Amino acid sequence: MDYRKTAKEILNHVGGSKNIVSAAHCATRLRLVITDNSKADKTALENADGVKGVFEASGQLQIILGTGTVNKVFDEFIAIAGITASTKAETKEAAAEKQNWFMKAIKLLGDIFVPIIPAIVASGFLMGIMNALDFMNSNGFLHISTTSSIYVFATLFSNIAYTFLQILIAFSAAKAFGANPYLGAVIGMIMIHPSLQNAYTVATEGVQQTQSVFFGLYHIDMVGYQGHVIPVVIAVWILSVLEKKLHKIVPEVLDLFVTPLVSVFVTGYLTLSIVGPIFVWAENAILGAIQWMLTLPLGLGSLIMGSLYAPTVVTGIHQMYTAIDIGQLAKYGVTYWLPLASAANVAQGAAALAVAVKSKDQKIKSLALPSSLSAFMGITEPAIFGVNLRFFKPFIAGCIGGGCGALYASLVHLGAKGTGVTGIFGILLCLNQPLQHVIEMAIAVGVAFAVSFALYKDKKKEPVAEAPVTVAASVEETDRKESAASETKTASDNTKTTSSEEMLNAPVNGKIIPNDQIADDTFAAEVLGKTVAIEPADGIITAPCDGEIVSIFDTGHAVCILTDGGAELLIHVGIDTVKMDGNGFTKKVSDGAKVHAGDVLIEADLNAIKEAGHPATTMMILTNTDLYDSVECAAPGTVTGKSSVMKLTK
Repeated sequence: MDYRKTAKEILNHVGGSKNIVSAAHCATRLRLVITDNSKADKTALENADGVKGVFEASGQLQIILGTGTVNKVFDEFIAIAGITASTKAETKEAAAEKQNWFMKAIKLLGDIFVPIIPAIVASGFLMGIMNALDFMNSNGFLHISTTSSIYVFATLFSNIAYTFLQILIAFSAAKAFGANPYLGAVIGMIMIHPSLQNAYTVATEGVQQTQSVFFGLYHIDMVGYQGHVIPVVIAVWILSVLEKKLHKIVPEVLDLFVTPLVSVFVTGYLTLSIVGPIFVWAENAILGAIQWMLTLPLGLGSLIMGSLYAPTVVTGIHQMYTAIDIGQLAKYGVTYWLPLASAANVAQGAAALAVAVKSKDQKIKSLALPSSLSAFMGITEPAIFGVNLRFFKPFIAGCIGGGCGALYASLVHLGAKGTGVTGIFGILLCLNQPLQHVIEMAIAVGVAFAVSFALYKDKKKEPVAEAPVTVAASVEETDRKESAASETKTASDNTKTTSSEEMLNAPVNGKIIPNDQIADDTFAAEVLGKTVAIEPADGIITAPCDGEIVSIFDTGHAVCILTDGGAELLIHVGIDTVKMDGNGFTKKVSDGAKVHAGDVLIEADLNAIKEAGHPATTMMILTNTDLYDSVECAAPGTVTGKSSVMKLTK
């Protein structure tokens, strides 16, 4: 591969060096912040040599090149562009500054709610299961003891995250705003204090007590904030402002005592007296407007919102939807938004599946099929950014299918008992209406697949004409060299009579998980190559076979290996652990080192990874998968460093 040629093509197709604000790279992706997105030709970028995918996320244009390739292309890129390399943190900061206030607000909501989704999902699942069991038990379909410890405890656990949700939100919001998260948790506790009347009882019991505030200026209802989201976020923001200002003006000797006391008291008083009442009203107004939209005659509102759901994923607005789900659960007992999201997600998966079935391009098939499966599980980014938007008509087909599924959901009043899980597994939150959920999925999938299959056609491959003459000449020269090399390889291959096999061991002790459970869209969709994902039992990362260390990242979270058999491997420890800047990782090898199977490469502190809020899932990726006739990966299950997890055949 000609890395300089690829770098030149990328530079040309993003609008030249004058259009670049910042450039950095991670283990697999070139991350660019550009001035004018309209000058970036994504289609041409995707067709550039070595580029495996292009998408926008968090204000960055991310170009997937793969391990070993990205750093070499990056070096050439910054050289010919005449720019200085940026750190990933600098690039992220530049991207954030480039976003408008609305997108910054949406990102902030994502930063608050994404970390608490696992807790919400766990409670939601259990609530759905217990409701279904209660229904079946009371109607004679099952006969189970409701006094058994398992049943009693399961009922107790099922709504725990929702009961104390305001504390979770406050803790997460404080971290997002840069405040002390434990002080944030205190604010959350204040808002659901047992001395306040539970908000869920007001509808049946009325307001039991009021309190005068600001020396009798007016009265407020002494009601808690169970089920409310926006007031908690606003309250913690006030806390963060007060805390930061007090840290600056309070003498250091008094800071430990004065700052927490004043911050909590002032914030708490303002929250109960002003912030809470105002923003409860605002939140109810927003929920009322959404519910009005979803209940328009003939399901027209749901049709519109189901069709527009995927475009909001593209813009990042979907980060706010968890707040809508939580608000609806509190007000109505179910969320009508989650089934809508499920329909939209599986529809995009069906549209990508149609591309995989109809396309004759093996590269497109290899990307579209796993991307579609990921979308069926509720993770749509690989399908949307990698396939559907790329060809656009499948994206429209997915929007149509999502709208049709949402329309049906509205007509039958399909609601979910929890949030956090969409796609086919969303049925676990709709066990009170399982048939309706299945029908909704069938409609969304069927319509999207049919429309996408009808509209999609493989594009005829044409040479890119936008590149300068110098690049074109370089392309021709490279093509001649590659053609000669190909002829030589073919002649050599004709002399072979047997295939070769290579076995790779697990890089860490633990448990193999299905790829659709990987909390990263690129890895889950195997965009970079065939992948084995392991939930580690310890932090000892070892060589899966004999080979050479091509590159071990400065942060110590990833290492690239060239095996003696010619396999190019990326071992990536954790999800988004690059953000830890090396904390918790100890490198045991260096670039160019020769290693044998079982040699320790990295020592990772799993507790540090967990405390940083990152999954510790460790991936071993075969980045040159295309060179192999067959790649067989081990099934999910427990493995050790001596277990074979990948069989390569040429």
